[in-house]
Amino acid sequence: MNLERIVIVCCSAATVGTGLAGGIFFAFSSFVMRALGAVPPRAGIAAMNAINVTVINPGFMLVFLGTAVLSVGLALASFRWWGSLDGALLLVASLLYLVGCLGVTMVRNVPLNDALAALGPDPSDSTGLWSRYLVEWTRWNHVRTLSCLGSTILLVTVLVRRAGG
Repeated sequence: MNLERIVIVCCSAATVGTGLAGGIFFAFSSFVMRALGAVPPRAGIAAMNAINVTVINPGFMLVFLGTAVLSVGLALASFRWWGSLDGALLLVASLLYLVGCLGVTMVRNVPLNDALAALGPDPSDSTGLWSRYLVEWTRWNHVRTLSCLGSTILLVTVLVRRAGG
């Protein structure tokens, strides 16, 4: 298999990964966080803490981190097509995922999750913290959703262009 073919296969796999990740984040932005905000704060906090533990599973991690690994590889591979639109699109798509999804998760969403988990089972001022958490966590989740969507669109564009369409 030649290098061009490997890049196309990786680009296809990354397209699936960014699309899946974006869909997961979209679900949280569009209805999961609203549902959690509609229940009493202690119940919402308990549910979100359970989600944050449960999400660390092989299926999600394969999509989330596997797509990050593919994005690093594609960012490097973009230099093979440097000077062309495809090379630029591939690099931007990779950076969108790495910075807008993985980076935002690590720098914004995970610290918020850690602060929520540190409350313990019977938080005294859960209402104020929970209200702030819902707004801030969801705001950063919108960034992750849009970054994944943008990355998916750019990767599809590269695939279509490479197919001669």
